[in-house]
Amino acid sequence: MLTLNKVHHIAILCSDYQKSKTFYTEVLGLTIIREIYREERQSYKLDLALNGIYIIELFSFPDPPKRPSRPEAVGLRHLAFEVINLDETVAFLNTKNIEAEPIRIDETTQKRFTFIADPDLLPIEFYER
Repeated sequence: MLTLNKVHHIAILCSDYQKSKTFYTEVLGLTIIREIYREERQSYKLDLALNGIYIIELFSFPDPPKRPSRPEAVGLRHLAFEVINLDETVAFLNTKNIEAEPIRIDETTQKRFTFIADPDLLPIEFYER
């Protein structure tokens, strides 16, 4: 049987590198581990961490294809982050002019959650602990 230890990272392609870099670092508060510009690909690769743990690779490529639909396109549906206080999270996002969807309740766990969109409309979920 295959033995997996953990999710190593999630790769995200963006259409506007500076806008997405700002979103993931200044809005979500992820920490930059390293930033590389790959001349041969005309592409940035930004490695990001959450609480010191490497989780996201943010890539830029010239003219990437658009996401087919939101959120039910085949492939990654959304990225979810656990938060301690959903009301505080939503209030902070509002200060950054980011509108969250109405808060919902997970039918199975009875936990509260909401969604926002990153600059390329990738759904980002905030799920209350």
